[in-house]
Amino acid sequence: MKKISLFISMALIATTFSCKKADKKTEETVEEEIEVTETEEVKTISFNLSSKSESTAVGEVTFSEENGVVSMTANLSGLTEGEHAIHIHEKADCSSADGKSTGGHWNPTHTPHGKWGAEEGYHKGDIGNFIADAEGNGSISMSTDEWCIGCGDETKDILGKAIIVHQGTDDFVSQPSGAAGARVSCGGIIE
Repeated sequence: MKKISLFISMALIATTFSCKKADKKTEETVEEEIEVTETEEVKTISFNLSSKSESTAVGEVTFSEENGVVSMTANLSGLTEGEHAIHIHEKADCSSADGKSTGGHWNPTHTPHGKWGAEEGYHKGDIGNFIADAEGNGSISMSTDEWCIGCGDETKDILGKAIIVHQGTDDFVSQPSGAAGARVSCGGIIE
């Protein structure tokens, strides 16, 4: 009788321990699944800018999207010293010698041209101005939740558009494009 009681006690202890271990394993698995579900993929597109309008301006642009925010970094060389405008234009077509095959500024919300964030309005492609140093090198970075990469929202999606660097400065006033001068560098935002 003692042997049977001992055997039953041991079986109960083993069963209880196994259930607790299984519950713990299930909890760990659920936690791992939640972590995977909550982790959002980072989308990245990098491309080169080529010279236009008989300039020597070239560069590289990288867009990355994480948690609904798109970050852009552009590094350029071969520019004239001074301030230059950079915009997103309507089409990823850099085939023309002057860069005009990209169309006008990307303006899906049909607002006036202006400085990014201006209350009076601005195009979604109105990135702004940056400075090129005496060696012709310049860079600009920005982040926004007003863009996306491949989301399909016509008012946010930058795929199929182009980056244009201009010879001059965007005055943020002239309509429809800021009187920034010739298009000296171009690159299409494509996958």
